[in-house]
Amino acid sequence: VSQADCYVSLWLPTATIEKSRTKTIRNSNDPVWNETFYFRIQSQVKNVLELTVYDEDFATPDDHLLCALFDTAKLPIDRTVLLYFKPSSTAKEELEVEFKLEAMSGPHEIIATNGVIVCRELCCLEVEVNEKEQKKSKKELSLTVKGSFEGTQDIILGPDGVVSPSGPTKFHYIKYAEPTLDVMLPKKRRYHPVCSPVLMLNSLPMGRKTTIAEVSITSKNKSNCSCRQDLDMRFGFDLCSDEMAFLYKRKKYVASAMKNVFHLQQDLQDHEVPVVAIITTGGGLKSMTGLYGSLMGLKKLNLLDCVTYISGLSGTTWTMANLYRDAYWSQKDLDSHIAEAQKQATKCKMGCFSMDRMKYYNKQLCQRKEEGYRTSFIDLWGLMIEYLLNDGKDPHKLSEQREALCDGQNPLPIYVSVCVRDNYSTQDFKEWVEFTPYEVGLLKYGAFIPAENFGSEFFMGRMLKKLPESRICYLQGMWSSIFSVNLLQIWGLSHSSEDFWKRWTQDRIDEVDEDPVLPTRPHELRTRMYTPPGPLSSALRGALTDRFSVAQHHNFLRGYQLHNNYLENEHFCRWKDTVLDSRPNQLMQNPNLLGMIDAGFFINTSSPPLLRPQREVDVIIYLSYTTGSHTTSLDKACKYYSEQNIPFPRISLSDEDKKNLKECYIFQDSDMPRCPIVIFLPLVNDTFREYKAPGVKRCCSEMEGGQLDLTSRCSPYCMFSVRYTDENYRRLLNLSEYNILNNSQMIMQALQTAMQRR
Repeated sequence: VSQADCYVSLWLPTATIEKSRTKTIRNSNDPVWNETFYFRIQSQVKNVLELTVYDEDFATPDDHLLCALFDTAKLPIDRTVLLYFKPSSTAKEELEVEFKLEAMSGPHEIIATNGVIVCRELCCLEVEVNEKEQKKSKKELSLTVKGSFEGTQDIILGPDGVVSPSGPTKFHYIKYAEPTLDVMLPKKRRYHPVCSPVLMLNSLPMGRKTTIAEVSITSKNKSNCSCRQDLDMRFGFDLCSDEMAFLYKRKKYVASAMKNVFHLQQDLQDHEVPVVAIITTGGGLKSMTGLYGSLMGLKKLNLLDCVTYISGLSGTTWTMANLYRDAYWSQKDLDSHIAEAQKQATKCKMGCFSMDRMKYYNKQLCQRKEEGYRTSFIDLWGLMIEYLLNDGKDPHKLSEQREALCDGQNPLPIYVSVCVRDNYSTQDFKEWVEFTPYEVGLLKYGAFIPAENFGSEFFMGRMLKKLPESRICYLQGMWSSIFSVNLLQIWGLSHSSEDFWKRWTQDRIDEVDEDPVLPTRPHELRTRMYTPPGPLSSALRGALTDRFSVAQHHNFLRGYQLHNNYLENEHFCRWKDTVLDSRPNQLMQNPNLLGMIDAGFFINTSSPPLLRPQREVDVIIYLSYTTGSHTTSLDKACKYYSEQNIPFPRISLSDEDKKNLKECYIFQDSDMPRCPIVIFLPLVNDTFREYKAPGVKRCCSEMEGGQLDLTSRCSPYCMFSVRYTDENYRRLLNLSEYNILNNSQMIMQALQTAMQRR
């Protein structure tokens, strides 16, 4: 048996984009390298060094022997520490590494942070080529700054000088990430790439002409500080100023409505006004129609003006997007909106696949690609939704809905999605994203950008390439995509399939103690050993987690790093629910694109943004339109919030109730501070069978109007149905309205309790 040919790979992505490695010690099972590596680290950033030992193999991929993940925050300053890393306490193999952490002199790096993510100092390199191609033919000069926003850029040289680009070539990069400028000369490109000049940018003089090989390059290096005022995004966990201004105005509407509904003698003071929110579950055309009916019921009870927020996902976003075209929709009769929705829900959908429509899809997708977006099948689905819900092109955009909020005249709409990662199930990795007319943001990181800039390209908090704002149909395609399913979800995430998944295809991470054991403070990560899955597990993992299509948008978190204390931050911990949360290198290994899917693929609820403590929601009107079990999604939500330590009342339903749901339930927990009251209104056909209105029984000829098949496989209201008959539409609308009206006393009782708590 041959002995190993070992080398060590060192990766510290917060310090440098490049991986370092030792030389290979051949034919030795006890290799000694005696090599020193230097990294400049930012102490306020979570720096985890990955030390991986490989056995080099020329014929096949190098064998992975061990990988230690070491948090450098554990090292004492100005002291040499010798550590031994072992895969396990019983293993014979160990890696001996000597560390020394020293404080650097000189000016401190200017950073900005919200306690979770860190924006580091950014530099802009401007490169101008002063050279002509002697021959008539054009040649390309390739410039690369690894880890920069731009990456690689080509400059075309001609007889009269630079043909393209017309101005200086710019690179934006992290100042202290050991950046280099690689120049690939025309004649070297094919034959001698190794000889290409490389320039360390930190040693580059500012604004001085530098000659590299045969090409004269003038470079200008500019430093941009990272003050919050200089950033094009907001990072913090408070509500934005626009939402705060909206809430001030909305309270006037809510206070007035509460006074009228409950016949109060005096006006409510601002601090006495409860915050009421509507949340919904998804369910295609069924949920769209059901939400119209529920809102109609609340309108008739004069309770719609008591609502401050309304959140949606999947099909309910179709209702919300249509309503918010009208700046004063909740102040008017909803009949015209409902009639238009009925017209669209009952029309023939075959024109969706006509030749003219296909040409329109192609034209729109080509235009979107030219604008700089990465197109996918989800964008095509968004265009199909546009046809399903409209007579023609829908020009509306999310930011335009601000007009419907300018006086506080309508509830604030919140649309919900989740971010996912390739090779991870939705259970293992999902991050909540909220969309409002003001902002789009990731809850866990406290990172928000203006709604009109969603889709534009950002780097380290700065918008470096502005893209036109997407039409709302593309967002609807993402919010309500049935095409982002993977095999695990098709299997229903049963216990057996989930156990199988975890046993065979998840990464194996084991906590170990380095030798000698270093004292660990709460914000420091324990040393861990990573064992990657084998070839069979990797193949199985890909097959199980691969999604047919995912909406892809430019990652506005690109470049950010995690704060050294991020795991102790209460805001991060509130949404800390992925397998990568304790692996900062992988968590912030920012891909250029964010993959987003319908939130219904997780727990089918739009409630997470409303449970941010800053929104102080007192009452949740939980409207469930799901095609499956109403209690399953509610139970999952309750279990999830319990695990995350987010205040939410315990759901207690008897087996009889679960089998035969009533129209309304109230859940509350007065012992839990800031726990909202939940009014649960599942879309069930209970007393509506015999009553056409509260207290008004149906006569024999009207009994058929109360018959709705909501649950069977042959139901006209199944999730994949895209067309209703007029009769089916009206029955569903009437049922959802009736269930609100018939339970008005319970709803008002919950609102009154919330007022008393205030």
